[in-house]
Amino acid sequence: MNTVDYQDNTYKTTEKIYESDNSLVYRGVLKKDNKPIILKILKEDYPTASELTRYKQEYEIIRDFKADNIIKGYDLQRYKNSLILLLEDFGGESLKLFISQRQLSLEKCLNIAIKIIESLATIHQAGVIHKDINPSNIVYNSDTEQLKIIDFGISTRLSEEFITDVIPNQLEGTLAYIAPEQTGRMNRGIDYRSDFYSLGVAFYELFSNRLPYDTTDPIELIHCHIAQNPTPIHQLIPEFPIAISNIVAKLLAKIPEERYQSALGIKADFETCLNRLKSTGKISRFALGKQDISRKFHIPKKLYG
Repeated sequence: MNTVDYQDNTYKTTEKIYESDNSLVYRGVLKKDNKPIILKILKEDYPTASELTRYKQEYEIIRDFKADNIIKGYDLQRYKNSLILLLEDFGGESLKLFISQRQLSLEKCLNIAIKIIESLATIHQAGVIHKDINPSNIVYNSDTEQLKIIDFGISTRLSEEFITDVIPNQLEGTLAYIAPEQTGRMNRGIDYRSDFYSLGVAFYELFSNRLPYDTTDPIELIHCHIAQNPTPIHQLIPEFPIAISNIVAKLLAKIPEERYQSALGIKADFETCLNRLKSTGKISRFALGKQDISRKFHIPKKLYG
């Protein structure tokens, strides 16, 4: 597929940048004004009703965002029996690719982490749970230092959602990053704190350049998310600041009540780390979560005997 023609406009694809089980993602241009654009195209010629609904839902969610740290949706158009989602192209690349190709300083990692938190805060303030936070869905332009979260295909506007027990290959989200309650095996609902767990996995990878659980077996991964604590980053990297390691560990708590309760609380602690690193060249330990105040009331689902 080199040229996509529909309605009155013609978009020319220049390169394929991503392929998933369900969709193809191309970088392209709008021919009439040479405007750069991303085209997300359903792979099947005859997609299912649920796949079409997901594309429509994704467009409706991102269309409502006006913030610069969320990818902009330009249009959703029909192509033959399928749909094409037209998205902003700001010249970035996935964080997954970015961190795999270079060695980043601790200060650079902290700056990127804070930008990710700000973007996630925007999503949560709009009443949306992303449900698939991972470095492949975070796009970063190193020249402009712009960072945006993408891919709202499985996002929901519900304040809480319950997942039933399903087989691993049918779970929503990226298995290496999903929260324990997203596995459907915890008898707990998903809320915005599920995104914080996925964020913790992404931060673990950002700071250590490895995932917290070294397995690709779906059943084993689910067991790890539910029952195993990863090795703290400061034990993997002896010179790594314990304060940052503890922030990541708090995000990776199995029980949502033990995680951070607000994006602003996470941001405040990372800003403390960054300020200390800039002023003293090191990050000493400090009490976490002093500014972590939840904007929503949650009844704890923990049992106390």
